[in-house]
Amino acid sequence: MNTPTSVPVPVPGQHARQLLKELQETYPVFRNGLPLAIGIDKQLLARQPGLDRKTLRTALGMHTHSLRYLKTMERATVRYDLDGQPADPIPATHRSHASELIQERLRKQAELRKAEALARERTEKLGQLVEKFGRNR
Repeated sequence: MNTPTSVPVPVPGQHARQLLKELQETYPVFRNGLPLAIGIDKQLLARQPGLDRKTLRTALGMHTHSLRYLKTMERATVRYDLDGQPADPIPATHRSHASELIQERLRKQAELRKAEALARERTEKLGQLVEKFGRNR
């Protein structure tokens, strides 16, 4: 008698993370966090035609939105192809956009830390009140 086996449900982004890891292992431009040439997705699809476009787009988005990549983009003047060769100059607007994204992310992280600290403080005060006024049974 056959028993049903549970099939694991894929976690969104899981395959993209694995693909990004493979890209970092294969191409120094990913591993070193260099600014990617415009159209790098087409270069990748030409070299690896079996890649799923949606997964590739997700992996590229994860890579290009990482803080490390944005910090590199903020200072860089040239984009690089898959072979690590200079490809395109980076316009000042792209550098300033990277800078804006970094500032926004740092602002959100600071707000989150502040909210977490406030929540810890409230929990601590509540614990002190319970300890002071709570009934012992």
